[in-house]
Amino acid sequence: MKRLLLIYIFVVAHAAFSVAQTQRHGDGIDDVMQYAPYAALFAMKTAGLESRHDWPQLAATAVGSWVVSAGIAYVLKHNIDEWRPDHTDQHSFPSGHTTIAFAGATALHKEFGHLSPWISVGGYTVAVLTAADRLRRDRHHWHDVCVGAAIGFGATQLTYYVSDLLFPRKQVGIAFTGNSLDVSLRW
Repeated sequence: MKRLLLIYIFVVAHAAFSVAQTQRHGDGIDDVMQYAPYAALFAMKTAGLESRHDWPQLAATAVGSWVVSAGIAYVLKHNIDEWRPDHTDQHSFPSGHTTIAFAGATALHKEFGHLSPWISVGGYTVAVLTAADRLRRDRHHWHDVCVGAAIGFGATQLTYYVSDLLFPRKQVGIAFTGNSLDVSLRW
């Protein structure tokens, strides 16, 4: 598992910094990398790995975290007029790519971080590489990506908190101890 994750990180990092060396503006690898943590989240669930939530709640929470984080970034981006470093437009603050990447990395951590810390490291590494590529290509200032990371992280934490309040995990325990049957319910 660690080797596969390290290979994944290496491939994404190599693609980000070798392919994009000649390309400073326009479409770049960061357009794909921002969604990589969400793609890993759904791929791991599809592969049958044990996640924190079942399919319906995982899908609802992941989509909810994307909607909340993207919504916050969009509102800020279109109400705060800050020029990009390359002076192409006034939608620099905050970095939407970084917001989505960190939201996905946080969702990946929340769902599969209990299996291995390397899963969380992989997700956050891709998110940091996405932010670094946005800086390297002069699409954002450093504070744009820092605020974008905070929005993605915070929106996902908030979404999981609300989800856990609305849909508490129910656990049923059954034990047979010779002459008795013990049943426990935990909300």
